[in-house]
Amino acid sequence: MRSKGAAATLIGLATIGASFSGIHAQQMLLLAQETAVSESLTVWDGVFTQKQADRGKELYTTHCSECHLGTLMGSDMTPPLVGGDFLSNWTGSTLGDLFERIRKTMPINKPGSVPRDAIPDILAYVLSVNKFPVGETELTHDAQLLRKIRIEATKPDQSNKTNRRDKSE
Repeated sequence: MRSKGAAATLIGLATIGASFSGIHAQQMLLLAQETAVSESLTVWDGVFTQKQADRGKELYTTHCSECHLGTLMGSDMTPPLVGGDFLSNWTGSTLGDLFERIRKTMPINKPGSVPRDAIPDILAYVLSVNKFPVGETELTHDAQLLRKIRIEATKPDQSNKTNRRDKSE
């Protein structure tokens, strides 16, 4: 009887250990992703793909163009999503900030109605129209990760990034 109890205990502990390992591995993967993103990414680092921006153009037309117009220039009380005024309004903020603004307040006549999974594609389109470089990874719908990508009107000095990497190695 004792050996059956001991075997059951060992199996239970092994199962818990395996579950913990899986959870721990997932947490480590998430931490690694966040660390990679937290190296001060900006919109100049190719944070969206062309395919995502193309999808975003259609979504923008559906959800945004009525107020911000097809040109993204806005009108009257609607701010532009392209050019100097847009960049001066958002420089120093993050894509997470812009994501949350869209998620909570857009469109103005029906706030919160833009589907959460459409917002990254719309952001990619806005970035592409503002002539930021495309990359190989799509923007996520995780606002926490998007908060690690700064909007900057001008390209940051790349020598600072290189110096930081050199010092950490």
